[in-house]
Amino acid sequence: MSESEPDDTGSTASADQTANADQIDAPGGTESADDTRSDETDGDAHYAFWADEVADAVEARDPEEPIVIKGGISPSGVPHLGNVNEIMRGYFVAEVLRERGWEVRQVFTTDDRDPLRKLPRKLADLDGKIVDLGDVNASALGKNLGHAYTDIPDPFGCCDSYGEHFSTLIAESAELLDAPIDVVSTTDLYESGRMDDVVEHVLRNREQAREVLSEYQDKVDEDYVPFNPFCSNCGKVTETVTDVDVDEREVQYRCTDIEAGNRTIEGCGHEGTATFREGKLPWRFEWPAQWQVLGVDFEPFGKDHAEGSWPSGVDIAENVLGIDPPEPMVYEWFTLDGEPFSSSEGNIVLVHDVLEMLEPEVLRYFFAKDPNKARDFSIERLDQLVDEFDRVERLYFDEESGTEKETRRADRVYPFVHSLGDVPPEALSASGLFDAVADGEDSHAVSFDHNDPEDRRRRREFVDGEFANRVRLPYTFAAVLGMFDDEDARAETARKEGHVADDDPAWAVEDAFGRVELASEWADRTDNEYNYTVARAEIPDVSVDDETAAALDDLADFVAEGHDGEAIQGEIYETARRHDLEVGDFFAVGYQLFFGVEEGPQLGHFLGDLDREFVVERLRRER
Repeated sequence: MSESEPDDTGSTASADQTANADQIDAPGGTESADDTRSDETDGDAHYAFWADEVADAVEARDPEEPIVIKGGISPSGVPHLGNVNEIMRGYFVAEVLRERGWEVRQVFTTDDRDPLRKLPRKLADLDGKIVDLGDVNASALGKNLGHAYTDIPDPFGCCDSYGEHFSTLIAESAELLDAPIDVVSTTDLYESGRMDDVVEHVLRNREQAREVLSEYQDKVDEDYVPFNPFCSNCGKVTETVTDVDVDEREVQYRCTDIEAGNRTIEGCGHEGTATFREGKLPWRFEWPAQWQVLGVDFEPFGKDHAEGSWPSGVDIAENVLGIDPPEPMVYEWFTLDGEPFSSSEGNIVLVHDVLEMLEPEVLRYFFAKDPNKARDFSIERLDQLVDEFDRVERLYFDEESGTEKETRRADRVYPFVHSLGDVPPEALSASGLFDAVADGEDSHAVSFDHNDPEDRRRRREFVDGEFANRVRLPYTFAAVLGMFDDEDARAETARKEGHVADDDPAWAVEDAFGRVELASEWADRTDNEYNYTVARAEIPDVSVDDETAAALDDLADFVAEGHDGEAIQGEIYETARRHDLEVGDFFAVGYQLFFGVEEGPQLGHFLGDLDREFVVERLRRER
């Protein structure tokens, strides 16, 4: 939902339907694959997936079709991964309801009629590339403080406005995750006249509106009018309405200063007239007004709104607008590598970026986890997230055993993280379930409507059928393969290590090796222990004396015995000592043999990840 007027609260809040979260993490800080919620009222763990519980609450409202699920954002800057939380929480509830036979419309409002109150430090182009404010036409922003986002020129020059630019980015983020949302511009709602009736109702009942809001905001006085016109002279929003003519649907105003955090945006002093389409409701009225205009049945929102905006929204909905508020769900925020997401501070990552390091289904899985639990999205530890997803996948396909709760959750959640847009067209063709399969380069290889029961049935049949033949390379193993300078050696190593079999479908093998590029990008961005190149095509030119050669041969014999990486690491030290070699010099020779450089990752652990035959032959300087 919009962050145009966030509440100042650090407490955690949750709606009733999300109160029974499983808060248990696995030892060592790795999150458990069992992230279930449970209903213990009858002694049984009923809910394997939090979205089932929320869907029950939505159905209990006896909604009409289509059920409308809403989220929203104020497009003040880069729509980072934290903002996508709201889209994906709504998406999973929508998918559960669709599974139950409901038609669902998921809308996402961009509150692009909000005024620009401060300049962001970071921006992003439509490809998701993040740039500094100084890399674009920042002056166009600086002179437009106080103006609506849709009245500010796009600093990249590619869209009609600043608001449209960042609204387009959030729509692209949803599309990349195959979450079908209808992006609704708040500016369009006003300018089309769809907000006229609700604005008229609020202003006709402004005494009641004032009384209700005064319970939540101290600045409400007897002169307060819940409407903010845009000045026809300078274009800025103003909060000073001097008269209201409800029948003519217009207000009189004076353009005065507005406060924006610790700064003041000066008004021009102009006095004029504005229609209801030439201004906006204040946020606390605009949110419930959107519920009415869009017919919203369910809306998730962050914990910052749980103790202020939501209670006031409910009060306004019931006692000013005379409508029922939607079913709520409060979700916890998550952090980025331990720090809060912040567009203004530049601590951000976009879906575009993440999908250069992860498969879409892995990222969807992250959002499928319990929304009532704060989490850290760690770029440094993406391998742990992928490992967790891979385990859930193996549990689903009965390739690994787990606890009853883990298995039950995997069975319930896994099908929801899949999109037919993620898999190769060859796999779809091989399934025989689809009449026409395109190349899928620019869109789905097959037509798919989330609200079509037959399309959904075919997707599930595909997942349980042909897709069961998929091949997954462990993420860190894929990172190791990404270090090879010889692509043939990648395939050879994967087969020798048992990750690829001769009878695996060609589409599955090709798809599996796509993870190599993802893991390599992760290694490069984090500059971790996998950010090296293994010289496999030919032996680097390394000169060794007789004693060092003998030590390398001894180490080769040890590796040939089948020891793991930790044992190899210890043996490197022992071999150097037995042959009276400087340990550092012996390690340096090892790095030269495998990387062509004199330093690198923990050598023994790394050698344990490589195929044994190659390591033995390289230590013996045979290839």
